[in-house]
Amino acid sequence: LSSLMMQRKPSRPDGEQTRGRGVTRWLLILYRPAIRLFVRHRWFAVGIAVVLLAIGVALFPLLGSEFTPSLQEGTIVLRLTMAPSIALTESTRITQIVERRLMKIDEVTGVVTRIGRGEVGAHTDPVNSAEMFILLLDPDQWTHGSNQDELQDYIRDQVGEIPGVATNFTQPIEMAVDELLEGIRAELAIKLFGDDIGVLTQEADKIAQVVGGVSGAADVQVDQMSGTPQLLISVDRHAIARYGINVEDVQKTIQAAVGGATAGQLFEGIRRYDILVRYHEEHRSTPGQIGDILVKTPSEAWVPLRQLVSMREIVGPRQITREDNQRFITIQCNVVDRDIGSFVAEAQAAIDEQVALPPGYLVTWGGQFRLQQEANKRFAIVIPATLLLVFLMLYMSFNSMKNSLLILLNIPLALVGGVVGLWLSGENLSVPASVGFIALFGIALENGMVLVTYLNQLVRDGRSLDEASVEGASLRLRAVLMTAMTTGLGLTPLIFSQGVGSEVQRPLAIVVVGGLVTSTVLTLLVIPAIYRWFAAAPARTDHAG
Repeated sequence: LSSLMMQRKPSRPDGEQTRGRGVTRWLLILYRPAIRLFVRHRWFAVGIAVVLLAIGVALFPLLGSEFTPSLQEGTIVLRLTMAPSIALTESTRITQIVERRLMKIDEVTGVVTRIGRGEVGAHTDPVNSAEMFILLLDPDQWTHGSNQDELQDYIRDQVGEIPGVATNFTQPIEMAVDELLEGIRAELAIKLFGDDIGVLTQEADKIAQVVGGVSGAADVQVDQMSGTPQLLISVDRHAIARYGINVEDVQKTIQAAVGGATAGQLFEGIRRYDILVRYHEEHRSTPGQIGDILVKTPSEAWVPLRQLVSMREIVGPRQITREDNQRFITIQCNVVDRDIGSFVAEAQAAIDEQVALPPGYLVTWGGQFRLQQEANKRFAIVIPATLLLVFLMLYMSFNSMKNSLLILLNIPLALVGGVVGLWLSGENLSVPASVGFIALFGIALENGMVLVTYLNQLVRDGRSLDEASVEGASLRLRAVLMTAMTTGLGLTPLIFSQGVGSEVQRPLAIVVVGGLVTSTVLTLLVIPAIYRWFAAAPARTDHAG
């Protein structure tokens, strides 16, 4: 490439210089007539710029939005959420049924299941929650999908509906990140705040039904706030008064007999352990057995507990979650085959239309959507501040408001190329894409500075504005093209890569490469054409008579 493009060619007999040979010479043969045409007909160049901007403005609303693209980790996690009152043996039986279904899939090489989580750690889980780690073959051996999303959809269909069990598909790293964000195991969290647990559960079920009907919703689940069988024991104050028994005496008896009481400590060296005593299980496992527990009266008599209390079986809360000292329940879901931004907009409209929340109850959206909104707020501050700082630096360098504005015109058309690139590739507007736009600003401004600096130099050397526009653009053709080509070629492998992490790199590369196309067109055609309107005023020189 250096041999073809970077050698100088001697001046032509007519005095007009043509730099380079091979590719550069042919490019100049085509470029010189074009730039002369644009310089003579400036409004034609302006028209092209306006058309490109119109295309970008029209396509931008069609782009989806998300925080970051989902990484394909190569391992799928299937979470099973069963009834809160389920026994460990029943959890094991259900997970084995699902494991056998999974192992019938050709792409699955193994399944490792974890039922519950210990109480030591940030996220505990009861035995009604199971996590199944699905190990897969190499992607080039898959027969039921060209990517992990398609294979996951196939696995979801093969697993099917399991009575009394809610399923949720995720990935190991993705699950850990989602837990840190909202304490859930899905991409999107809908939080319903309110006071009454019963109302929260009832309204959350309505919201889940509405969200499940929105295109793209998958694995919709409501937090299990209730569902734990409990025995409610209420002390009959009139009954205990007849026997002279205090409420505390009844409560302590129940606590010691059922829950256990500390009777002493056991020492082993420097370690010590509490000695816990309570009734054998066969004397405290049913309401009838608990009613037979004897309570001692002040007169040394023994009264069965059932004569002092009323007992009834209820379904109580499994957990109560709070944020900012306010109760809430979470509806979680994953979004498939569409972007999170448009999904949330459609789901919000559906909830507002179909669910009438009682006074004092409100809905907020979290998970990946919350991160996206926070990132957008930061970009709304960072990007304008960056552009203002760049403008000030340009003005300090060129000492010309017009030159600075001319160089900044590169940015809108650079954005157009990035938007068109995202739309053509089907990528969403995400944080990596936004970072790509910021990187694109620098490259576009650099090309504009190279050209405008040289045009100013030719004007100072005595060339007319039109002559300087044509000659300067021709002499800087190679520099501008090399800047764009080296960056574009360097990023092209990221566009076509398929490895882990390529999902995050691809939007950035697409934005930069697409933006370089339109930015280079502006730099080589539009800026020289309209340079006359933005050229710095020549310095006045006083001549002595």
